[in-house]
Amino acid sequence: MPRPLVVATDFITEPLEHERRILGDVADVKACLAMKEDDLAGVVAEADALMIYHYITISRKTIERLKKCKLIVRCGVGFDNVDHKFARERGIPVANVPDYGTEEVADSAIGLMLSLVRGIHYLNSRGQARQGEWEYTQVQPTHRLRGQTIGLIGVGRIGTATALRAKALGLSVLYYDPYVPDGRDKALGITRAETLPELLSRSDIVSLHCPRTPETIHIINRAAITQMKPGAYLVNTARGGCVDASAVLWGIESGHLRGAGLDVLEVEPPPEDEPLLKAWRDPQHPAHHRVILNPHAAFYSEQGLDDMRIKGSQNCRRVLLGEPPRNVVN
Repeated sequence: MPRPLVVATDFITEPLEHERRILGDVADVKACLAMKEDDLAGVVAEADALMIYHYITISRKTIERLKKCKLIVRCGVGFDNVDHKFARERGIPVANVPDYGTEEVADSAIGLMLSLVRGIHYLNSRGQARQGEWEYTQVQPTHRLRGQTIGLIGVGRIGTATALRAKALGLSVLYYDPYVPDGRDKALGITRAETLPELLSRSDIVSLHCPRTPETIHIINRAAITQMKPGAYLVNTARGGCVDASAVLWGIESGHLRGAGLDVLEVEPPPEDEPLLKAWRDPQHPAHHRVILNPHAAFYSEQGLDDMRIKGSQNCRRVLLGEPPRNVVN
């Protein structure tokens, strides 16, 4: 009887030291390094478990090929790139790794905010100091961070970690999250906004910490940006699809947004004709100085990367040994 097979579909490749250390006595482990879903054809049909990252999508056509799969693990927090509803119809649980990068993403959100609000990125990007203009007045007016309001869209694990860091810096923390029970505000010492427009209108900085769902796709669009304070800042370390990049570009060009820090975009890597990307690359465009773009790196630390691989592998091991999976999302 052949040994069970676990396939890591994308993102990671040999050597699979964590995966084989955890799974090697119960299964063979293979890495595909797929860059698109079609690369999985002929590779995953016999898999007993799949470990998927964020480069590709697992849609109905791939799930229909799976002959004996017992678990699909999205080795990360978001699982919008897996057709988890159809997987459930086929009796396949889909799980995620919800806690691997909590600290890293929260740290990155605060880092982007500090760089924007203190003018650090703007001064460095303009390069005026290199040309002899050694003046703080380039970032006038800059206001003291303490006492400003950061509005968090979502206070799950990462939103909570961000709230605690923001409080330590003296910020007032406001949040909008209709899915958390009453009392989260009292437990954390923060303030609840009853509606998204309320949060947007009261916040000096808006930071997203929500999953990508049909409800949150483009939750920050042009209409939402017009509801923000003139001169506010936007930070997104959640999912790219939660923010309409064209609306951010409009916000920067119109001056309504003073700056934006985006770790994620709706399509990654972005196409060369993406207007925000083109503007960001143009030294003459205001987005060049007022927008920070990172390549979906907020999750990353060596420890965080290990966590997502180790915890994903451990969940596969549980299922292969006949135990129930953890963190099932479907």
